[in-house]
Amino acid sequence: MPLDADERRRFEEATLPHLDAVYNLARWLTRDDHAAEDVAQDTYHRALRFFHGFRGQDARAWLLTITRNASNDWLRKQRPRQGAVPFDADLHDPGDESMNPQRLALERADREILMQALESLPDEFREVAVLRELEGLSYQQIAAITGAPVGTVMSRLSRARSQLQKKLGESLAGGGAT
Repeated sequence: MPLDADERRRFEEATLPHLDAVYNLARWLTRDDHAAEDVAQDTYHRALRFFHGFRGQDARAWLLTITRNASNDWLRKQRPRQGAVPFDADLHDPGDESMNPQRLALERADREILMQALESLPDEFREVAVLRELEGLSYQQIAAITGAPVGTVMSRLSRARSQLQKKLGESLAGGGAT
């Protein structure tokens, strides 16, 4: 059902500020830049189609729930056919070239270690870590998005943090970039 001009304006005001968060979550869940673009587009298509049911609640959490579902749909369709594409920090962080090149190299190495550690987490841990640490969502919002109880969200986040800490410690101790 097409939206009238007033509804379209309301849709855009409610959803467009969250486009980066939608793409970011899709990128972390699919582990593929192009898939994240497709999932983000699918998210907005679904959101537009069901906007009549949106009652002004937290638009960000509503969109990220749709993003999670769209990502999972994409994963179910694609995973058997293709492997994950490694995250490329250079594509997502253009950096400030006016800074000291040595400092930039060290920061890039640290980011790469962190991104690799985050990539290595199991899906359910990576998902809550991204939503909490990168998107800054509350436990309640994450629970609503994932459909898991708040206690489960807290447990998964605790395990994700422990695994990240262990992996980062191993990377640094094992001669990784410092």
